[in-house]
Amino acid sequence: MQIDTELISEEQSDALYERKIFTVDKGQEPFRIDKWVQMHMEGATRNKVQQGIEAGFLTVNGKTVKSNYKIKPGDEIILMSLINPEHTILKEEPIPLNIVYEDDFLMVINKPPNMVVHPGVGNFSGTLLNGVAYYLRQQNPQLNEDSLPRFGLVHRIDKNTTGLIVLAKTGEAAAHLAKQFFNHTVNRRYIALVWGNIQEEDGTINAHIARHKQHRKMFDAYPEGDTGKHAITHYKVLERFNYVTLVECKLETGRTHQIRVHMKHIGHTLFNDAEYGGDKILKGTIYSRYKQFVENCFEACPRCALHARTLGFIHPNTGKEIFFESPMPADMEAAVEKWRQYSKV
Repeated sequence: MQIDTELISEEQSDALYERKIFTVDKGQEPFRIDKWVQMHMEGATRNKVQQGIEAGFLTVNGKTVKSNYKIKPGDEIILMSLINPEHTILKEEPIPLNIVYEDDFLMVINKPPNMVVHPGVGNFSGTLLNGVAYYLRQQNPQLNEDSLPRFGLVHRIDKNTTGLIVLAKTGEAAAHLAKQFFNHTVNRRYIALVWGNIQEEDGTINAHIARHKQHRKMFDAYPEGDTGKHAITHYKVLERFNYVTLVECKLETGRTHQIRVHMKHIGHTLFNDAEYGGDKILKGTIYSRYKQFVENCFEACPRCALHARTLGFIHPNTGKEIFFESPMPADMEAAVEKWRQYSKV
């Protein structure tokens, strides 16, 4: 048996699923696929495997199958599975959610700043997913992570990034959305305020992304392509304010910190991005009045100035493409307006 794991480790991607590809050996006797997968997946139970097959997380030769399908030599089995699934019990918490769309299959939430998307080390409560678990179980008390892994979470955005995130409400919808994120077919556009005056009207940044070699909590760009994961960001200038620029960024891939790393790589660090040095004056004058103005802008938007504005994908049930837009949040709008007025002086 050949196994090819197209793995994007959770720390390097904002998608939360990996794709494993198995090729069945030539001498393989007919064998039920649910039993076969259970034998080849560490920690998998028969029940979970059957639920995954039923939801569409597994295909054979490009098609979904039933749990009683008998594998045969040469079959290509593709399995979508959670990366590093959490083994801790998710605590339900009545956290207010800004739900911009909901139906029987999915929900789209506008995430506020300073909120982690899912629990992890040091953040076991107060996350978006704690609130989602509470909300969904109010609708369906029988719902749990066996029937809906991670309560439908298929992607994430950074703690201090605001904007749109989609969650599935059924296993089938989760499988459908996970495949779209993995295949980079989801339309995601962000708006960012960056340091410096970008000369071009638009451009494309093509540079691999991996952990920073000195600072392990940060990521870095590796344009030679010999380190890290393939990453592409397209950007377009929306407005210029002399020392900062408002841009729209379209993700072709989805790596952790991708926009922040790529914009820093081309010399335009995101405004007030403390991790990447954007919380200092990087462009402008030496006058104290200017310094005070920038401090006021930092206070108006006390976080990295990045917002997930547009989210478009194929609806898992209707098969139609749907789009959502979220207006610029108040804190970022306040900082942008200050720069807009300053640039007119």
